[in-house]
Amino acid sequence: MRIATWNVNGLRSRLDFVLHWLRARQPDLVGLQELKLTPEQFPREPIEQLGYRIAVHGQKGWNGVAVLSRTPLEVTQQGLPGQEDFGARLLTVSAADLSFTTIYCPNGKQVSHDDFPRKLAWLEALAAHFAERHSPDAPVVLCGDFNVVPAALDSWNEELFHGRIFHTDEERARFRALLDWGFVDLFREKHPDEQKFSWWDYRGGAFHRGQGLRIDLLLGTRALLPRIRSIETDRDYRKKKDGLTASDHAPVIADLE
Repeated sequence: MRIATWNVNGLRSRLDFVLHWLRARQPDLVGLQELKLTPEQFPREPIEQLGYRIAVHGQKGWNGVAVLSRTPLEVTQQGLPGQEDFGARLLTVSAADLSFTTIYCPNGKQVSHDDFPRKLAWLEALAAHFAERHSPDAPVVLCGDFNVVPAALDSWNEELFHGRIFHTDEERARFRALLDWGFVDLFREKHPDEQKFSWWDYRGGAFHRGQGLRIDLLLGTRALLPRIRSIETDRDYRKKKDGLTASDHAPVIADLE
């Protein structure tokens, strides 16, 4: 089974690119983020024609998450309890034999902005939600755009950016709380020393200069570890395809037994 996460940075403007990727990579279960559309605006027909069932938690113009599944799915949670003011950022489904959650963590803007402590509170609420509603002994996946660089290896310039947004000790401590609960960073489990990024700024030739961050993650409970065959950042889909412009994020893909 192939699972994936991808911040598409606007699904309506990126639809043909996403369809290209779905046909090429054939994932079975996908978490999408930053849809920037309402559930009514979601382009269901062309995606359903590729064999996917769809669950959407969206809002007009901002945020928004969705799950695409080749097998039947059931929505079990829509929105992070107590954090509704931050928008449509969490969706959990039961599909195949997994509890599968996709998230779009608040950006936080910068450490001096009012959104920064709210981001920390959102991450705390996320950890509390999993502690209350899920079991670390079950097969659980949490994926998405975390807007946190987990460690120095995950930044192109930790020395420059440490203490700035995405790179703060406060954000990393909230992320570690998810690992302490029972999640494993699946990419880092398979590639403990490899520097790979999932996001590159559109500006300044950052992608071609290797100036990226790893902020798009697939986390899984330890029950899943024996099933993980491979996990990779799909860097090729950060490039233009057939004249179509990519998101500033690359998909992350894991293959399970």
